[in-house]
Amino acid sequence: MAQLSDDCFAFGGKLLAVDAALALIAKDTQPIDGTEHVALHDADGRVLAADLAAPMDLPPFRNSAVDGYAVRLSDLDGGADLLAAGRLAAGAAAAMPLPPGTACRIFTGAAMPPGADTVFMQEDVQLAAGRVRLPPGLKRGANTRPQGEDIAARATALLAGTRLRPQELALAAALGLTALGVRRRVRVGLFSTGSELVQPGTPLGPAQQYDSNRILLAALARRAGAAVTDLGILPDRRDRIEAALLAASRDHDLMLTSGGVSAGEEDHVRGAMQAVGELAFWRLAIKPGRPVAMGRVAGVPFIGLPGNPVAAFVTFALVARPLLMALGGEAVRPAPAYPVTAAFTYRKKPGRREYVRVRLVPRPDGTLHAHKHPVDGAGILTSLTATDGLVELPEDMLSVQAGAVVRYMPYSGGLL
Repeated sequence: MAQLSDDCFAFGGKLLAVDAALALIAKDTQPIDGTEHVALHDADGRVLAADLAAPMDLPPFRNSAVDGYAVRLSDLDGGADLLAAGRLAAGAAAAMPLPPGTACRIFTGAAMPPGADTVFMQEDVQLAAGRVRLPPGLKRGANTRPQGEDIAARATALLAGTRLRPQELALAAALGLTALGVRRRVRVGLFSTGSELVQPGTPLGPAQQYDSNRILLAALARRAGAAVTDLGILPDRRDRIEAALLAASRDHDLMLTSGGVSAGEEDHVRGAMQAVGELAFWRLAIKPGRPVAMGRVAGVPFIGLPGNPVAAFVTFALVARPLLMALGGEAVRPAPAYPVTAAFTYRKKPGRREYVRVRLVPRPDGTLHAHKHPVDGAGILTSLTATDGLVELPEDMLSVQAGAVVRYMPYSGGLL
């Protein structure tokens, strides 16, 4: 079963910086046990379990990069007029070495005939009376692909911890592989807390609302490669939450909840965690999303996210997703950020990191300007659907003026 080391739970402060939380995760989270072999067709998004050494050279033989004429460049020392002899298409091998003083018609991808070392592009030569006139200026090896140019046999083709994308799968296929060893998926037990929440599709009471967080967090966790078990909605009762945490710890690698982690009288998640497990921290110096609880039950990591959906989204992307990556054996890297120009003015408190929802608007000069969503509330789901990403404002920043360069973190290809 996955574990966080005891050192992760030594923090005794009341408010933790985002970077400190991420440092705990990176330092003290051990990957879950278990690997499996999956076919390449099923390996997209999985995490490679071990370094992959290339079983062969790629390409496996020297070949032509263009349609043209293969020659021995030294034959051109006495002139640039060679006899046309032979023809090689892709998939065909030369029956004999290239005769001296000749040029062999060759096509893209065809193996170079023994003795040939250079290819002239067909549009650069003249053919007349069975002879090929070649222009000056080419260097030896021009327009050819050396054996092993892409990767040499026994070299490391892919590193353990790589989340496999279509391009990694293509490389594996080019090396002749049909399957890869990957980490098993992290098993996540997910539930929401809140007596006011009901399942979508059921009638609403007079003071109830539909639970959107489980749909949100399940989709985010699956995009991060996890296998998610939906454990439903729990009422605001500490005994029920304690029992659910203990039960989920038996067959999951991570427990993920939303709601009930603030300090109110009806917020019972933190108390339940302290009763049945150990709490690492429960407040982050972040907006939105300050109430975030992290701990473990029976050695199994637990993260309790805020109940407001925007806060749940932001804290999942910035804290829970890196934890999932670490548990899954994936190399944990910070989400990419890019400089853009702020098209808004904003003031913030010192000492906390803030994330502003923005949409990017291209300007005629080609620059991208970040426009802040007009409504800031952590419960405004449309502030996520109407924006492209987040602008990150560091702890020591007090304000943003229109025209300033800020750090932009896109949802797609970054936080999701």
